[in-house]
Amino acid sequence: MIIDAVFNRSNKESKVIDVNGPSGKKAPNAEAQSAEKVKRSLVKTISWRIIGTLDTLILSWIIVGEISTAAAIASVEFASKMILYFLHERAWNKIKWGK
Repeated sequence: MIIDAVFNRSNKESKVIDVNGPSGKKAPNAEAQSAEKVKRSLVKTISWRIIGTLDTLILSWIIVGEISTAAAIASVEFASKMILYFLHERAWNKIKWGK
C-alpha cells in the first residue's frame, strides 16, 4: 500500500482512512495544498533580502573601501531586489511545472 502510493504519485487524489469508521473520503488534491500563501512569500522575501543585502554591503565595502558608500549601495539594493524577488516568487507560484 505504501509502495503503491510512492510509485503512483501521478494520481492527484488520495484516500483518507478514518480509524473510527473507514469512510474513504477523498482528500483535497495536491495542487491546492502546494500553493504558497502571500504571507509566506513575503517572509521569505524579507529574510532572503537581509542575507543578500549583508552580502552586498560587505562586498561593496571591500571594493569601494568606504562604509558610507557601501551602505548607500546596500540600502538601494535592499528595496529594489526585495520587490523583484517577491514578484518573482508570486509568478513562480502560479506556474504548475514541477509541482
